[in-house]
Amino acid sequence: MSWQQTVEQTVTGLGYDLVDLERSAGGLLRVTIDLPWDPTQAGIEQFVTVEDCEKVTRQLQYLLEVENVDYKRLEVGSPGIDRPLRNENDFIRFAGQEVDITLKEAIGVTGTTIAANRKKFRGTLERPESGEGWQIVWSDAPERKPGARISKKAKPLPVQVLGFTLEEIREARLAPIVSFKGRNATPAADTDLNNTAAEYGKAGE
Repeated sequence: MSWQQTVEQTVTGLGYDLVDLERSAGGLLRVTIDLPWDPTQAGIEQFVTVEDCEKVTRQLQYLLEVENVDYKRLEVGSPGIDRPLRNENDFIRFAGQEVDITLKEAIGVTGTTIAANRKKFRGTLERPESGEGWQIVWSDAPERKPGARISKKAKPLPVQVLGFTLEEIREARLAPIVSFKGRNATPAADTDLNNTAAEYGKAGE
């Protein structure tokens, strides 16, 4: 078992989900955690607290020392507004939200208004009517400025739909849209605006 797998096992054993694990320049080891999502409690907002981050930090400091992992600083925090979507459960949780996705391969489809070499897309995450796979829906119309008048002669750009499977995705994240009212769908998604973190140096340094 790799040390990354051991970190995930430790985080889940403490009752949290491992959202992301990243090693950055300067010896920073960043661990992003969240409370497990319960679809039956979707209307109840729950947030990762500083105490949660400190609890996980203490366990990981001991684990990383045992595993002899080289790092200088350990940061344990909650997801930001650009939270990554890693698995099927994440996609179910954030259906209806605005997401950014990057495909592993360009779509390669000609004869459409979408460039064949395009890999990156932003749109609303939905489950297709077939119930299989996922899709995002968007319009390439430019963002309208506040107070701007709409010409009656202007024709609306068609809505675009891209279907995909999780195996075709290189990266998927919530679109970093800031709103003081929170995201306009699932209340649980508002937890992604809660940037809680605890950061500590490696023991003895």
